[in-house]
Amino acid sequence: MYTEMKAYQLVIAMLKKYGIQDMILSAGSRNVPFVHSVEKDSFFNCYSVVDERSAGYFALGLSQEKNKPVLISCTASTASCNYYPPVAEAFYQNVPMIILTSDRDPHMLGQREDQMIDQVNMFERHVRKSVNLPIINNKEDEGYCVRLLNEAFLELNHNGLTGPVHINVPMNSYNRTFNVKELPDINRITRVEISDLKQWSEKIKRLHQFKRIMLICGQNSYVSNELQESIKTFFKKYNSAVVVDHMSNVDVDFGINTIMTFDENYITAEKFHELIPDLIISFGGQVFSGLKGHLRKNHTKLEHWSISERGDVCDLFKGLTTIFECRPELFFERVNSKSTSKNDMKYYQELRAYNQNAVIPELLYSNVYAIKGVVESIPENSILHLSINDSIRISNFFKLKSGIKTYSNIGTYGIDGCMSSFIGQSVASPNKQSYLIIGDLSFFYDMNSIRINSLGDNVHILLLNNSGAAEFYYNKTWIDEDSDRHTSARHNIKAEGWVRENGIEYLSCRNKMEFDQNLERFVSGKGPVLFEVFTEMRTDAQTIYDVYDHSRPISAKGEATKKLKSFVKTTIGQEKAKKILDIIQNK
Repeated sequence: MYTEMKAYQLVIAMLKKYGIQDMILSAGSRNVPFVHSVEKDSFFNCYSVVDERSAGYFALGLSQEKNKPVLISCTASTASCNYYPPVAEAFYQNVPMIILTSDRDPHMLGQREDQMIDQVNMFERHVRKSVNLPIINNKEDEGYCVRLLNEAFLELNHNGLTGPVHINVPMNSYNRTFNVKELPDINRITRVEISDLKQWSEKIKRLHQFKRIMLICGQNSYVSNELQESIKTFFKKYNSAVVVDHMSNVDVDFGINTIMTFDENYITAEKFHELIPDLIISFGGQVFSGLKGHLRKNHTKLEHWSISERGDVCDLFKGLTTIFECRPELFFERVNSKSTSKNDMKYYQELRAYNQNAVIPELLYSNVYAIKGVVESIPENSILHLSINDSIRISNFFKLKSGIKTYSNIGTYGIDGCMSSFIGQSVASPNKQSYLIIGDLSFFYDMNSIRINSLGDNVHILLLNNSGAAEFYYNKTWIDEDSDRHTSARHNIKAEGWVRENGIEYLSCRNKMEFDQNLERFVSGKGPVLFEVFTEMRTDAQTIYDVYDHSRPISAKGEATKKLKSFVKTTIGQEKAKKILDIIQNK
């Protein structure tokens, strides 16, 4: 029987996943939930050593002779301090050891609480990894705890470098109940290193067994020709579909951009279930897509293999099972060279057919209309920088010409430096036409950047001025008129004066006709040039939903609701219909 403390249950379950059996236990009260659980489990070899310093050195000798990791466990406060000498010795001798320290609730720190010191990262410079587990209150906390445990356990032996790791376990109450019969079934993450040819062989063999592989290409500022060709070969050999977006800079004919069709405001849960892969392979950085949300909700139904040169534990979809610690080029070289199979194209065709159902309707004047005009007009082999949110979301509704290199500051999703970064990119490639799509708040935040005296004639800036942050209308966090002041930051500022003062050509429009008249000059003319497109936040946000509504797949219940809405509106008018439908849907 095991403790009711979920964090300790997860620690014990992870110890079993890694086959770590030797426990050196020092007397105390905080670690009773752990100690009593392992001493009742025949899987573990438990040793009692009261003095923590001696316990640490005992573990050091045991680990060295057995050539296996050993765990030491103590109560809180100075008990943990006594581990420092043996931990330092283990670090410099590269001995794998788990230091498991029990702790009090963090809110008690510095409040003269008994047996309470700051134990977080206390061995920081003498361990290979230090993690502080959360107090678990929900499934999200539990998932976070499992991820931290994987991060710590993986560092016991990483690229042939071994050593101690520290796991600190806070608790908000004493727990003396041991009535849990089974430990949680948790996920152990495997890290495949370049030199581990046995694991590579096993994984490649398993790769051939999957029927629905989704290769997700995250943000990349540079994609080599070798990688482009390797992805093409992988697609030919394995039952896969390749998901890209503009920021991935993966330029392949068969790439499927799902930013629109997998948005959580577009695809239904029922439809997504029909398209779930059984294996995800991912590389690169950020993925701007509702795809993340859907995959996280369905993570128990799939495996996720991550390709990471640094071997980082980045559980992007909450179902990470394997990390390949290598460059993407090496991963594809190895899996492609060992395959004589052929893609049956079933999953690709299914995903592609769904994606092609999305048809953009005739657009009203809006930021969507403006972005469409510019994105589809940018010449080949140009540079495109997208500021965050709407600029990225909407641009990916439309297809770029070949060879356009796309950037975006979505490592942090800050609005503060998009234009400065774009100008740096334009200066680095003076012979490439360079285009920036930016919203008004991002522009005014970074407006000093157009004073940089290095602006070249290749600079083209599309400024979408909808008088504030339309994102808050789109994501429905706009509540009332006060939200316009304090959240969406409504304003009546225009950029014309500042732009002209800095010697930049200025164009503007407030309707379709004016936009169409200026488009050719903006895209093809000599810069630097800024095109300010004036629209309205509400209209811009609603236009995106109108695009979704035009071809969104809906469930049977949704179809019935749609028909009911249409009938009622036609019969009694839109305003009365809205009130009645709200009453019906809320029952």
